[in-house]
Amino acid sequence: MIDKRLEQVSHRRAPVDEVMALVERYRRRQAGWNVKPFHAWYQRDGGKRSYTWIKNQLQEAGVVQKAPGGGKHRKRRTRAAGPGMMLHQDASTHEWVPGVKWDLVVTMNDATNEHYPMRLVAEEGTASSFMDVRDVIRQCGLFASLYTDRGSHYWYARKLAAR
Repeated sequence: MIDKRLEQVSHRRAPVDEVMALVERYRRRQAGWNVKPFHAWYQRDGGKRSYTWIKNQLQEAGVVQKAPGGGKHRKRRTRAAGPGMMLHQDASTHEWVPGVKWDLVVTMNDATNEHYPMRLVAEEGTASSFMDVRDVIRQCGLFASLYTDRGSHYWYARKLAAR
């Protein structure tokens, strides 16, 4: 069987002259710019294409280099040197029981990956996090540091502690 759709150009594909004009405009006026400000300028002048489309066209034409993958928030952090040095705490929302969504708050030892208290709560917050920290201190003793996500309840707790 032959699928003729594979031989046809998409009807949504941008005309070649539009792509060439876009690349030429970038080369002539904004060479060296990041794609984000160039896209904003493009839209102000009446352009209707998306940021991703603009970026992909400029990268395919070789006028913009692909950024190295992964930002600083994606870099792997080195694990703690030994047990008890750092606790890692995180939560995930899921339908753990059919029809009911809960947050599972998990506290673990960063060096050994040993899991400590886990708690299902209606919504992750300062109270549920501190209950788990209290339980770890009672079970294992004091730890050196606590690593968490950037949830707003942690920010509020740090702000209160700084007072």
